[in-house]
Amino acid sequence: MADGVRSTRSGPGILLVAVYGLLALAATGRSTLQILEYFSRAPLAYLLSAVAAVIYVVATVALARGDRTSRRVALVAISVELAGVLVVGLASYLAPSAFPDKTVWSHFGSGYGFVPLVLPMLGLAWLRRTARPAAPVAGPG
Repeated sequence: MADGVRSTRSGPGILLVAVYGLLALAATGRSTLQILEYFSRAPLAYLLSAVAAVIYVVATVALARGDRTSRRVALVAISVELAGVLVVGLASYLAPSAFPDKTVWSHFGSGYGFVPLVLPMLGLAWLRRTARPAAPVAGPG
């Protein structure tokens, strides 16, 4: 890239974008169903699930684009995602009646195999790793 950083959509970044995209679809579908069918049961939980879905969509697009502005957007989205999964995960244990059904971040993402807990850590690590310039290739000397 022109600014000396590596693309977020190369190597393992391709898999990261794919997992974010898959989680964006899953969270969007689940939160839409929960809001349309069961909203009165747990409005806060289902709205937070919809917020998570939006964050996953934003992170997916930003990581896939990979330009300077998109990297900043991804950093903010993934940081908010990590804070969200930690806060909602803890809240779902402390106030279980507010989370009668599983949502994407409740119980630290246990309904999604804890991927929502691990994914932002991987995303932030990938952003950090790709922020450093690629090592120069040594030529014949």
